[in-house]
Amino acid sequence: MAEASRFRALPGAGEPGWLARLGRGELERALLLVLVALYVGLFCVLPLVRLALELVFAGEKGLLAEVLAARSTRRALWNTLEAASLSAALAVLLGALYALATGLFDLRGRRLASLLFLLPILVPAQIAAIAWLQLLSPASPILALLGLSPEPGAKNPLYSREGVVLLLALEHATMPFLTVRAGLAAIPVELLEAARNAGAGPLRVLVGIVLPLLRPALWAGGALAFVAALGNFGIPALLGIPGRYTLLTSLIYQRLSGFGPRVLPEVAVLAGLLALLAVAGLAVQAAAGRGVAAGAGRSPLESPPFALGRARLLIEPFLWSFLLFVTVVPLAALVASALVPAVGVPLTLETLTLRHFELLLAAHGAVPRAFVNSLLLAAVAAAATAAASLPLAWLVHRARSRLARLFDLLADAPWALPGIVLAIAVILVFLKPLPILGVSLYATLAILLVAYAGRFLALALRPIAAGVQQIEPAMEEAAANLGARPLRRLVGIHLPLLLPSLAAGALLVFMTALNELTVSALLWSTGNETLGVVVFMLYDEGNSGGAAAVGTVAVLAVLMLAAAASLLARLAGLPRGVLPWQG
Repeated sequence: MAEASRFRALPGAGEPGWLARLGRGELERALLLVLVALYVGLFCVLPLVRLALELVFAGEKGLLAEVLAARSTRRALWNTLEAASLSAALAVLLGALYALATGLFDLRGRRLASLLFLLPILVPAQIAAIAWLQLLSPASPILALLGLSPEPGAKNPLYSREGVVLLLALEHATMPFLTVRAGLAAIPVELLEAARNAGAGPLRVLVGIVLPLLRPALWAGGALAFVAALGNFGIPALLGIPGRYTLLTSLIYQRLSGFGPRVLPEVAVLAGLLALLAVAGLAVQAAAGRGVAAGAGRSPLESPPFALGRARLLIEPFLWSFLLFVTVVPLAALVASALVPAVGVPLTLETLTLRHFELLLAAHGAVPRAFVNSLLLAAVAAAATAAASLPLAWLVHRARSRLARLFDLLADAPWALPGIVLAIAVILVFLKPLPILGVSLYATLAILLVAYAGRFLALALRPIAAGVQQIEPAMEEAAANLGARPLRRLVGIHLPLLLPSLAAGALLVFMTALNELTVSALLWSTGNETLGVVVFMLYDEGNSGGAAAVGTVAVLAVLMLAAAASLLARLAGLPRGVLPWQG
């Protein structure tokens, strides 16, 4: 009794606990924050933290210095820096050229030209690489139709350093294109009008005003292209390995696929090195991006200020011919290679066949299994990322939670870093059996889903966050004044209004995950193949017709999904640029 009386005499004794003192609204908000923290922590943060710890352990054991001193590492590092830098420079040149042509001059068909230039965003890198290889192959059906076939047995020129750099540049030129177009939109129209009124011609305005103002955009686009080249796996693997031009991504793939998990500490060091290079590139992009934002004017440029005049007869044919050659012609070569019965057979009405497409309809085999696996993984990843993005976007833009903003930044990391880095990090976490359950996710379909759940969260979040910001805050404030708690407001107000945005985000994840290769190349196992892996393996084992057929179907599926996502974005009233190909 004495103990009890002393307890009652303590300050605060008998008062409601902290849980009771919290209102139900605060509890619901805290619950949402905990759920978001669990998702981001498990799928986005934990793997990368585990990779960082592995690098620390490698340094203590001397493995870090050993791997960095290896000749293969130094050669792959130099090749990576060389290919990423050269391709980024070429990507800036091409992207800026087309951005200036479509943004400053009255080029006919400017919208179509912009759409075609952004087409590589929708075509997976491994399929684009196969399309170009088929186009420039000595047995190319397209070159045979034009009478330009090389001599039989000639080496494909893309199996070289120059081939890797060229295709990386064409693949990533969309990034400088988008940043330069954004920079052009931020140029105050008053500056250009003043220059024109003073008698300055287009060239003088371009050199004296436009290009200096676009310097941050050029740096930002170049940095993005550099980081994208660092993480690209399909092009370095399909072109670089046969051409004996090994990059860090292909070296990691060769080591892990050749020796298995026992070389995991070694490849973790290589992945960490690749991550550091990507972080440096992203830092440059972030610094340059602030310069782009700072240059915004009151009256942005909305229509082309200059007429091509007589130069139209020279400029338009050149720009359109080059654009069609680098976007449409390779895809035509891909389709043509899928329609001929064998390599070297010319494409005619007599030789036309759908035999290679029978792989997709077979009752058994890796191809139909890969389609099922990829559809399942893409659907679950799309649903999971969209479900996690809704409360995260609400907490960031409506509840104004500082912790949620931190989770928002952390969610970007798996997407910003090279996919192969995330794959190594996921293996490090889930190779050993899970606590309590005693099962390992390694060599199962589940480990791919874990990687996808972290990798694509940032993709789903972009359109959903844009949709949340467009909802009138007064609606939620009125509901709160009437006593509606956070969960009720989230489900009753935001969810119905955000359905098109949720669907657009889910479709964006679905179409990206459907053909994913960079992460899947290290995580797939027999029976758990994905569509991207099967296309890569078919071509690698010499079945170029089968790879072309599967790639053709995959590209058609992606284009249809992109059209559906664009329609949903339009229905939701999302600003242009939320979907990458609408930039």
